[in-house]
Amino acid sequence: QLQLVESGGGLVQPGGSLRLSCETSGFALDYYVVGWFRQAPGKEREGISCISPSGDGTAYVDSVKGRFVISRDKNTFYLEMNSLKVEDSAVYYCAAGKVPYRYVGCWLSSRPYGSWGQGTQVTVST
Repeated sequence: QLQLVESGGGLVQPGGSLRLSCETSGFALDYYVVGWFRQAPGKEREGISCISPSGDGTAYVDSVKGRFVISRDKNTFYLEMNSLKVEDSAVYYCAAGKVPYRYVGCWLSSRPYGSWGQGTQVTVST
């Protein structure tokens, strides 16, 4: 599996923005579906966004659609979070799943992903 290191979490006011980053060590992500998940206290981990190896296919859970944007480059991918709400507070995890070609889609379920970041706390509060 890839080793993924994520960063960018912190404390932000409602309505504010944060950008999360997830970086590999020396490996290109050409043949990986990548995505972001989050887990709030007392809740199950949920997939919130993903992007295909080609970058042409993306998906978002309804609760973040229109507010969050996922993107990627050679060995790093990102989650831009805008108009943050208190209910967005959670530990956010990045993930990557290997595919044999430049797959056109992606997945919001956790099972296909083989590599995971360590998690970064996002707290939205006044």
